[in-house]
This record gives sequence, structure tokens and C-alpha cells, in this order.
Amino acid sequence: MIVAVLGAGNGGAAALAGLVQQGCKARLWNRSDETLRPFRQAGGVRYTGVLGEGLAAPEMMTADLAAAIDGADIVLSCLPTLAHGRIAEALAGLGANSAPVVLNPGHTGGALEFAAAFARNGMAPPPVAEFSTLTHVARKSEPDTVSITGAAKQVRVAALPGGEAALGAARALYPAARADADVLATGLANVNMVLHPPGAILGAAWVESSRGDFTFYVQGLPDGVGRIMSALDGERLAVARRYGHDLPDLFAEMQSIGTIESGADPSAGLAAAIRGGEANSRIKAPDSLAHRYYREDFWYGIKPFLDLARIAGEKVPVAASLMKLAEILAGMPAAPEGRSAAAMGIDGLSKDELLERVRLGARE
Repeated sequence: MIVAVLGAGNGGAAALAGLVQQGCKARLWNRSDETLRPFRQAGGVRYTGVLGEGLAAPEMMTADLAAAIDGADIVLSCLPTLAHGRIAEALAGLGANSAPVVLNPGHTGGALEFAAAFARNGMAPPPVAEFSTLTHVARKSEPDTVSITGAAKQVRVAALPGGEAALGAARALYPAARADADVLATGLANVNMVLHPPGAILGAAWVESSRGDFTFYVQGLPDGVGRIMSALDGERLAVARRYGHDLPDLFAEMQSIGTIESGADPSAGLAAAIRGGEANSRIKAPDSLAHRYYREDFWYGIKPFLDLARIAGEKVPVAASLMKLAEILAGMPAAPEGRSAAAMGIDGLSKDELLERVRLGARE
């Protein structure tokens, strides 16, 4: 199986290591050739951690997108959420509408934005599926090395209508993937949308003064932050119920993924359980307010969540308040960027129309 991995950051490097271990013919694409240079010099991606230690050598490392996807059986996008629209535009420009695309992850609304970008170019999208969260917890410890501290024990996956081939490909690559009913379920199971914003807002002064010199999930997560997180999680679950999805709370979701330990005591509280998780325990806080925990998890997590809540008719004051504070911190309004209802192609839809849009077996 030939897999084109898009993105040579933390997630892409970890995914490539895992795919090579599985015996896949993997290719690594990145928009910046400079990011690929250390991997070329090393002869591949060095990796350490839960997958062991080794060197994963792809059959190709390139900044040429057309070359990377040519003849690929699957396109696995491990790009930041804010790049989903741009990569869809680039693929549409290449006329790439056949190989299944799997967004690893889609976060909230990723598959919808991806398909909408193709529609704006007058093309039908390829089969597309999305994971609810990244399949690995990883950080590049050196420019040519990725430290993989966790591999998802379970991850949700769903496809847009017509995306059954992508759904099958995702589950073939990742046996831990569990199929969900639709991409609203996977989008609303985006743990980062709940996990990052409360700590990012309440720890903003510490981020700016220390440039992130503290552990985000341990030192940056006292019980008070955990209470805000739990309130935001309650809003997420309420919106999901409006769409007919009875999702587990953040504690249970992270426990199934493996980022909260299996023996964690729920009575100790959400924050304590997250602090005790080994996979995230050494991850540093954002080094500035431009970090992805701000740009990605607000403008491409909370913002689309607010639109999904509006369409569902559910009030979400905690999410709305966090978004307003993020706008002030960033010194910019939400409107000029981010994953809006228009970007997802769902502006003006009713709840029933949106459900019809995402149900497998349905086509416009």
C-alpha cells in the first residue's frame, strides 16, 4: 500500500514511523523543503518512544505535492487544522479527486471544510474521512527526530457521504479506529477543543512571561482550570445530543484514547486524571500567543463549535466567553480567519439539513 503522508511536523513524522513499521510504502510531503532537509540528511525519520527506536525511511521525501500523491493508494493528511482548506484547494488544482483522503485528525469540521473547498473549485471531492484526534502523541525533539510518547488505543473515524473508501482505508491503516455515524460525531469528539482552550486562556500570563517554560498538562492544569474544562465539556456533550449523538465525557474519551490512565479515579476530578497521564506529562506549554493551542484550537475548534451549536439551537456561554477572550488576547476578531460555517459549506443550513448533508448514503 502506498501512503502519501502530508505534513512533516509532529503528527506526520510519527505517522510515517508507524506506517513504515507496518510495511507500507510511505511518502513524506511538506510544503517547506527546509523542514525535509534534516530527514533527508538522516536518511529518514528517526523516532523514539512507544514505537521503539529506529529510522523510518520513506520511499520519497518531497515538497512537490503532485509527485507525492501520484499513484498513491491513500493520502493521509497530518497537517495542522488551519491548512485543511489550503491543501484541499491545492489538491483540487491538481485535479486530484480519486485517491481517498484521510484527515489525521479532522478536529472540528475538517472534512466539511475540505469538501467545501473542492466544491468552490467546481469539483466533486475525493472520498474523505476524518479522525477525531491525532493517532499519536508526539513532538519533534530534534529536526530529524520525533519522540512518540503515546499511540491512540482507540480513535473515532467517520466519512462524508461517498467516502466509504476513505473510511475503509483509515480503518485498514489504524485497526484502533472505530467507525462513527457521521463527521459531526467525530468533530464533536475533538478532545483538543476542550482540552486546550481553558488552560490557554487562564495560563496566558504565564505563557507570555515564561515563554512556555512549564508543563501544560501538569503545572498548567490546576483544579480550577479543570472545572472550566468540565463546564466546556458539558456544552460539547449537549450540542452532540442535539445532533443525536450520546458521546462520552472528556474523562472517558481520553481514557479510551490512552491519554488518561486506565486506572484513573474519576472521583479525583478531571484535572487530576489528566495530570496523571503519562503520554502528555512532559509536554511544554505554548511559547507564545501565536502557538497552535491558540490559533488552531480556538479559530478552528471553538469557532466551528459555536456555529454547530447555533445551528443545533444550543446555548454555549462558556465556549462563547473563551472565544471572546481569545480574540482580545490575539488582538484580532474571529471573522477574518478560522473555520466558519461558510468555510465548512454549511452556512444557512438547518439542523435537519446539516444532518442530511453528513449522513452516509446521502448525496446532494
